[in-house]
Amino acid sequence: MRTEDFIAALAADHRRPRLGPAVTPGLALGLAVASGGLAALLLLALVAGFRPGLGAALGTLRVGFKVALMLSLLAPALGLLRRLAEPGAPLGPWPRWLLLPSLLALAALALEAGAIPAATWRDRMIGQSAAFCLVMIPLLAAAPMAALMLALRQGAPTQPGLAGLVAGLASGCLAGGIYALRCGDDSPFFVILWFGLAIGIVASAGWLIGRRWLRW
Repeated sequence: MRTEDFIAALAADHRRPRLGPAVTPGLALGLAVASGGLAALLLLALVAGFRPGLGAALGTLRVGFKVALMLSLLAPALGLLRRLAEPGAPLGPWPRWLLLPSLLALAALALEAGAIPAATWRDRMIGQSAAFCLVMIPLLAAAPMAALMLALRQGAPTQPGLAGLVAGLASGCLAGGIYALRCGDDSPFFVILWFGLAIGIVASAGWLIGRRWLRW
């Protein structure tokens, strides 16, 4: 059988029998996000707890920005991952939608730069919990990453490295949104730098794992 014919056959019947005939890759990814997110939330509660006055903090612009930025990355990452799980499926508009959060980030940086004195920019960027952020986000991303990798195994991604990278991106963003419930550094300067670095670590790990574990 030619490679093209094999891929076409997989695209026509991309479900794997381990989870049963009713579980498509899309449903498997949804279950992975729900279960992985719940596990990460419980881990945060057990390991670090939530920030004091969380309810009031969620109503502020800066904390709202943190959560919105993570969600604006998570949604298109999951959409792209859904396409990558099926061999031969077009990627659609999802790669372009991944660029939208950069506009949100630039707008937030501009507003923050205009709202505080330039002499305080460095302190806001360094914050009080940079090292903790770099540890906690990858730690919280571990369960979603494992669940998404298992879900991808129900499909047949033809680009395992890319699928793993996007799974890592989605896991990191989900973990970042959950960690925002604990993090007391709310400046966009801090969020874009340190959350971005932490998510980049998770995405890189996803690429390495995907190259090996999602290969078929």
